[in-house]
Amino acid sequence: MRIIKRAIAGTMESSDIQIVVEAGQGIEIELKSSVEKQFGNQIRKVIRETLEHLDIKDVKVIAVDKGALDCTIRARVLTAAYRGADIKEDYNWEVIN
Repeated sequence: MRIIKRAIAGTMESSDIQIVVEAGQGIEIELKSSVEKQFGNQIRKVIRETLEHLDIKDVKVIAVDKGALDCTIRARVLTAAYRGADIKEDYNWEVIN
């Protein structure tokens, strides 16, 4: 999958995460989180694994975390990626472990 436009998913509400994707080189993740010291590595891992599952190799991700669980992070990354790739049907919502 290739990101062709900037896209956003998620909110700035408590227990959510806002994900912005845009075209980039390699996988670049910029994370802002009040719990970054405790969970920053895990949040980045979930984002990276979700992108790799979608076979996205060139993307810049800006993530603003407000305490989201892994399942919420995955859902937001999937949604932003499909929007950024301008895919409007045939979603692959397969669960990623």
